[in-house]
Amino acid sequence: MNHRTLIVIAGIVIGAFGALLVKYGNPGNMGFCIACFERDIAGAIGLHRAAPVQYIRPEIIGLMVGALLSALAGREFKARGGSSPLIRFVMGVFMMLGALVFLGCPLRDVLRMAGGDFNAVVGLAGFICGVLFGVYLLKRGFDLGRAQTAPSSTGGLLLPLAFVALFALLLVKPVFNPEAGGPLFLSSQGPGSMHAPILLSLGAGLLAGWLAQKTRLCLSGGFRDLFLVRDTHLITGFIAIFVTCLVLNLGFGFFKPGFDQQPIAHTMHLWNFLGLFLVGQCATLLGGCPLRQLILAGEGDMDGALVVLGMIVGAALAHNFMLAASPAGVTTYGQIACIVGIVVISWIGWSYREA
Repeated sequence: MNHRTLIVIAGIVIGAFGALLVKYGNPGNMGFCIACFERDIAGAIGLHRAAPVQYIRPEIIGLMVGALLSALAGREFKARGGSSPLIRFVMGVFMMLGALVFLGCPLRDVLRMAGGDFNAVVGLAGFICGVLFGVYLLKRGFDLGRAQTAPSSTGGLLLPLAFVALFALLLVKPVFNPEAGGPLFLSSQGPGSMHAPILLSLGAGLLAGWLAQKTRLCLSGGFRDLFLVRDTHLITGFIAIFVTCLVLNLGFGFFKPGFDQQPIAHTMHLWNFLGLFLVGQCATLLGGCPLRQLILAGEGDMDGALVVLGMIVGAALAHNFMLAASPAGVTTYGQIACIVGIVVISWIGWSYREA
């Protein structure tokens, strides 16, 4: 099977799960969302106390473990890291802030469009512009340095194993301190309380993670390759995601075209644009969108793992400091944080140019 055929198959599978997981319990237009699901995990372990968005999402665990199993099977697992790790962590924080201003990662943006959400079209325009700005910096020599192969595979396994431990906590739901609650905090209402059955969610994540690792699926990488070398290979996978999810949404009656009253979305167009602009900036300079960073972490990339951890911390900061948007719109603090993020990432991009 050639690689282009495989990436179309991957897109069809992920697009199908994008609709099916909603049908069986996930929030609307949120079969998969890397940013939202990592935000839910941050809440579930008490990093933020926004009660409506707290749940250990098996899809995220499945994506990382699926990528790990795929990399091990293909002898592609390699523990590596050391490419400006602190900068990558900080960029992960800002990538999450941008995603939570928009209310979704690039993958959810595609799924939102497949559900008829026109706000997501505005977000996609912002994402493309952010990628273009990142490409501009790449052409001028942006480089965070070369990662080094680690002397042991241990470091590359730490985050996948930690995620497996989170899944065990979800199954067992232990209570360490009955008076204070925890260690898990699970939503009883709101988006965090809406989820597909655990085994379906985990299975969808495992299969999607396996396929995403094999195909290097990445939306920012797709637009980057299109703009830099006129290569449409990676974009093909996301077209397949969109078309498949659109067809199923039409069949399930989920397709509701328009700007207003879309599930877990707002109509502040400027901030939909700028939120995903910030995500596009970060993703291009980091070498991958939130989905790709999760897959890289599963392959043993410790720099990718730091981006994932940065996103989880970013989610906690977003909710603890009232930076995250809601269906009511973007807070003033969130607007300021988004602008600061664009400025900081632009500064990093300009500073880290090769002489």
